[in-house]
Amino acid sequence: MTPERTWRKSSYSGGTGESSCVEVSLAQDARVRDTKNVSGDVLTFSSPAWRALVSWIG
Repeated sequence: MTPERTWRKSSYSGGTGESSCVEVSLAQDARVRDTKNVSGDVLTFSSPAWRALVSWIG
């Protein structure tokens, strides 16, 4: 059985139910999903790819 993942939403999202945002879950890999469609598609990144993306953005 796979343990449930913890999803986090950005503090920059505005905090309202109407705001559009993504959530990220960091475990063995990084997964990103749409806050308004949590059962939809999920992007999955390896840990090194996620670190490279965050470094490139920041």
